[in-house]
Amino acid sequence: MSEIDKKALPTRILWVDLEMTGLDATQDVILEVAAEVTDFHFNTLASYEAIVAQPSEVVAERMQENAWWQGYPENRDEFIRKTSDASVAKPGFQVERELLELVEQHFGNEPAVLAGNSIYNDRKFIARWWPRLDQKLHYRMLDVSAWKVFMQGAYEVNFEKNEVHRAFDDIRASIAELQYYLEWFRHGD
Repeated sequence: MSEIDKKALPTRILWVDLEMTGLDATQDVILEVAAEVTDFHFNTLASYEAIVAQPSEVVAERMQENAWWQGYPENRDEFIRKTSDASVAKPGFQVERELLELVEQHFGNEPAVLAGNSIYNDRKFIARWWPRLDQKLHYRMLDVSAWKVFMQGAYEVNFEKNEVHRAFDDIRASIAELQYYLEWFRHGD
């Protein structure tokens, strides 16, 4: 395996979204991950998604402590069921290994630039639960929520997206949101 070149110019983007039991990487667990590799024209080069195996009692307990999940009972119940189903969910170490293979295949010795909405929080979970993957990531990230803050504050531009809260749908929404802002700049409205 070749050494990561931190000075290499990025040629691709690694879009990632995690669904977790909450936002505290020291206590909460990852439920689902989706990743999409794109070029800078947002053409999809590869996709990945997985449910991460977790004990149902841990998932239920952490979700119970997080009031946010009360607004999404269907998602909550589905995650409690799926994360403990060995025929659907994969162990975390296997998910990390598969994500590493995706990164190595599509980024080589180029560090993968992580992208998504509020991606810093996802990065904290990656660092905590998948440290080998974290080492393959560039220290720079493309956070669409920073664009959101700027566009709302400077231009009162709002992007409306569906609140699905499933990893792959959220990635597609993040890409669409960034494209929306870029188009706004190209056309001035």
